[in-house]
Amino acid sequence: MVVFDATMMMLALWPDAPTPKDPVTQQPIDFASERVQLVVASLEKNKTKIIIPAPALSEVLVRAGKAGPKIVSAIQRSSAFRIEDFGAAAAVEVAIMTRYALDSGSKRDGDGTWAKIKYDRQIAAIAKVSGAKVIYSDDKNVRSFCERADISVIGLASCPLPEKPPMPPLLRLLEAKSDENTPAE
Repeated sequence: MVVFDATMMMLALWPDAPTPKDPVTQQPIDFASERVQLVVASLEKNKTKIIIPAPALSEVLVRAGKAGPKIVSAIQRSSAFRIEDFGAAAAVEVAIMTRYALDSGSKRDGDGTWAKIKYDRQIAAIAKVSGAKVIYSDDKNVRSFCERADISVIGLASCPLPEKPPMPPLLRLLEAKSDENTPAE
């Protein structure tokens, strides 16, 4: 089992979703949606279940608007994905994470608002209690919380590119124009 965070799910659903920055170049990651599609296809082929933590799903649904119920229905029907709720076992894990942070001198132990940190801990806790060995995420807090829980974190920039990346839109347009201007023989 693996876990997808909200960013990975949004890129799986919407190719034009906001793209995380490459940690090395600080530029948006090239072919982000295509990378996610390739990861999903590979996981499906290997029959690896993709867990979507309910807090991550809620982030996706905020952006989905009226399409939200259809997205939830499609995920529930899919054999590749499973929505995982925040239950009692995850609550215990969040309490352990928060206690660790308090003992270290700051209840936050991460970046962002307190609300964001609580969400990120919930995502990490759900990953842990569902038995995931890997989470796909570029979120700094999720990475930190998951690594402490012995869950490997794979960022989008580390995901493979498709063998033949799609042609950029401008090149497609120029190529189409070039074909139109080619004289008939």
